[in-house]
Amino acid sequence: MGRTKEELLARLEELKIDFKRHDHPVVLTVEDQAKHVGNFGGALTKNLLLKDKKHRLYIVSALADTKVDMKILSQRLGLGKGGVRMAPEENLRQVLQVPLGCVTPFALFNESASAVSLLLDQGLKSKQSCYFHPLTNDVTIALSSSNLDKFLLSIGKQPAYVDLEASPVVGKDNPPDLADLVPSGAFCSSEESVENPTPKDAPQVNVPKEKTCLPEVKAKPKVQNKGAESSESKVLTNNGPNVEIFASDVLEVIFPLFLSEASKKLNIKQEELTQILKLDDFKRRAAPDLESVTVSFSCDICY
Repeated sequence: MGRTKEELLARLEELKIDFKRHDHPVVLTVEDQAKHVGNFGGALTKNLLLKDKKHRLYIVSALADTKVDMKILSQRLGLGKGGVRMAPEENLRQVLQVPLGCVTPFALFNESASAVSLLLDQGLKSKQSCYFHPLTNDVTIALSSSNLDKFLLSIGKQPAYVDLEASPVVGKDNPPDLADLVPSGAFCSSEESVENPTPKDAPQVNVPKEKTCLPEVKAKPKVQNKGAESSESKVLTNNGPNVEIFASDVLEVIFPLFLSEASKKLNIKQEELTQILKLDDFKRRAAPDLESVTVSFSCDICY
């Protein structure tokens, strides 16, 4: 069970952190949040929960108008172009232990999120105060970046501010500039070898290993009833599967049309063309790029 809003606000008061509280109805987007707090002078923020191929998690907290290119960010972390993607909703609930729409740096208050890396937009430091949800999205608090730093240091998290819109060259002579922010020790496997091998003359004992890494969680299966569209599916949120489902749906529409036209022009059966072009592999490679584009065009989303 994650910590509560009341516990978080009590900790801020205990640390003598100055903040302003604004109560409002539950909001899921920056646009909706702005209707309630936009006239109070604070800076609106967006927060992304990302996952890499080794299931390590990252929170990216940025000003609402900061453009976050996930392909570039992935390269800067040293993870390749498609190294990070939106994390599924299960990670949100199981690791951060916050409801949908409540990803902020304050989610790291929960011990289960101690291994999650945090990347802060350097633009936050230029604002007098910034808006964040305190573990629930029916409240917004405004505080300065220095007071946010004070909270993060109190839970053992060193603030890391980066230029999220930068696009430095990454290559042999230019190592990834954000590689130090990749979490260490978050990935494990029951089949991994022991780091300290036993001596040759020692008896071989099979000792079960404990997994201390973040849980690997599969996204929920896609709902096939296209006629019923829930309110949750209309809003791109940080639950991951919404973005993945959108990308999958787009690819499912595009590729049959492509196959149909290509087979006519090449005078070849669609089944043969599918095997020749290895379209299934191409779909898997194209999905992360399409998800990245989707997120880039959704900068007004509140997480």
